[in-house]
Amino acid sequence: MSYFHTNEVTIMNPANLHPQYIIDESNQRCSVILPLTEFEALLEDFEDLAAVAERRKEPTVAHDLLLAELKKDGLL
Repeated sequence: MSYFHTNEVTIMNPANLHPQYIIDESNQRCSVILPLTEFEALLEDFEDLAAVAERRKEPTVAHDLLLAELKKDGLL
């Protein structure tokens, strides 16, 4: 599977999905079938994007400051 990157999240590339469509009596698409691995990857992407959206207004910390704090706390 191919992925592309946003600011904080890696997202599955929609061009690499393999949908199959269910059509109604009027030949209109009404449902989609995806391979399970692609469906699970999409669900994970939605969860990641929801987490990013929820935390969007939180203050940011510079990477070097974060590393220094983690080392100070004995976590690195």
